[in-house]
Amino acid sequence: MTEVAAKDIRSRALAALASSAIFDLRAVRIEQHEGSLVMSGSVARFYYKQLAQELVLGVCGKVDLINAIDVREPIRCPAAQ
Repeated sequence: MTEVAAKDIRSRALAALASSAIFDLRAVRIEQHEGSLVMSGSVARFYYKQLAQELVLGVCGKVDLINAIDVREPIRCPAAQ
């Protein structure tokens, strides 16, 4: 992947996440590492991790994507226990 193409793919991926209605996805970081895109950050649900991956793959097509997003532990309300 050329450097220009990689920057274009990264910017498309970031734009897709930034336009998401899910706030957690807007904070996901995307870096380029050895010809791959690496997603990182944290989200509240495993579904959001999957959704971020599908959004990026949807706009970037065939790209090596590493999904290193962490899923945060849910915050438990003491009164609910």
